[in-house]
Amino acid sequence: MTYYSISSIFSLLLYLFYLGLALYFIYDLIFRKHNPAKSLAWIVVMLLLPYVGLIIYIYVGRDFRKNKMYSRKGLHDERLKRELSALQVEQLNQAQENLPADIAVHKKLVFLALNNSRSILTVHNSTRLYYTGKEALEAMYESAGKARHHIHLQSFIIENDSVGTRWKNLLCRKAMEGVDVCVIYDDFGSWYLPKYFIKEMRTAGVHIEPFGKVGFPGLRAMINYRNHRKLLIVDGEEGDLGGVNIADRYYDGGSSLEWRDTQIRIRGEAVKQLESSFLMDWYFITHKNLRRRRHYSYQLPYLEEDTVPETCYMQIVSSGPDSDWADIMQLYLTTITEARTRISITTPYLIPNESILNALRTAALGGVEVRIMLPRESDARFVHYASLSYVTELLDAGVKVYMYTKGFIHSKTISIDG
Repeated sequence: MTYYSISSIFSLLLYLFYLGLALYFIYDLIFRKHNPAKSLAWIVVMLLLPYVGLIIYIYVGRDFRKNKMYSRKGLHDERLKRELSALQVEQLNQAQENLPADIAVHKKLVFLALNNSRSILTVHNSTRLYYTGKEALEAMYESAGKARHHIHLQSFIIENDSVGTRWKNLLCRKAMEGVDVCVIYDDFGSWYLPKYFIKEMRTAGVHIEPFGKVGFPGLRAMINYRNHRKLLIVDGEEGDLGGVNIADRYYDGGSSLEWRDTQIRIRGEAVKQLESSFLMDWYFITHKNLRRRRHYSYQLPYLEEDTVPETCYMQIVSSGPDSDWADIMQLYLTTITEARTRISITTPYLIPNESILNALRTAALGGVEVRIMLPRESDARFVHYASLSYVTELLDAGVKVYMYTKGFIHSKTISIDG
């Protein structure tokens, strides 16, 4: 009779568990929608580094885009956006010969945004650009101070400094005046935000919640999938978005670099799309539907030639782990490949994937003037070095790369054909 020790049985069970898990992930890599080169690389890692390779893949390699925890398909807003986008596609198809010129020339982009992110095309909008963090934050502060009904603020970073304290005091005051104030901050981006800061706001009646609390288990998903949206919506009438967070360095550079940023203010129909983005994030965090408190109406714009001065066609596209597609990347790729004369890009962090990199090189080689502006100094040294590693091959293709020398430029903009 053969006897087995407890340790040998445990080792066998552990090996079988590992084998089953490894086979599951290899199956997932082969038969689901993954990059073939990446899939092959991860399979090699798991085969050459038993146990360790599997652990590395779980925490670094998995794509949580389709994970149910990020799914919002059951949300009221998501269902409504699907219905309205389908109606607008039908509307555009029926109006083929009567579309306004501005829509007709960009029809492919309009349809792409409608189909991949259900982004409704809005008509009556006006915009204003701010070119410094100080200018943007002051305008946002003034707007929030005039709120009558609600303030929705979303920021990747909120810090306990002079700018953060000023905003805290304003939001607390507005909440005590009866304004419905809801704030989302990213738990990783606002890592050093003290508990008493949040407690003071909640005591005053501000509804403030973290996105993606960082902790175990699931550390990798929590750290990697962050919410970088920076939004302010006031009374559903005015919306601000761009690169500005709630912290001193976004106001004046703090004690390090002079800060240059870009922010846009929107008034009009497109604000409802910003509101929708915030409401879906709020529901994801709290499982509470703010639409039950207040009425946030949607209307499908009437798309005909319009003589109203404030006619600015606009689609708001958002993307994240909840998206079916890489919505923003697809739009970037399409706009770059369709450019006829000029592409102008400003970014603090130039780390394009292979598709975008090839599109930029191809555009430049095809005679399109491609200009990219990067900061000479950066707030993230290693990311800066990674950005510079792409410069040579872009220059070789005829791309013009400029270095911003008056501090740190945090703007993320792209302009096609002026």
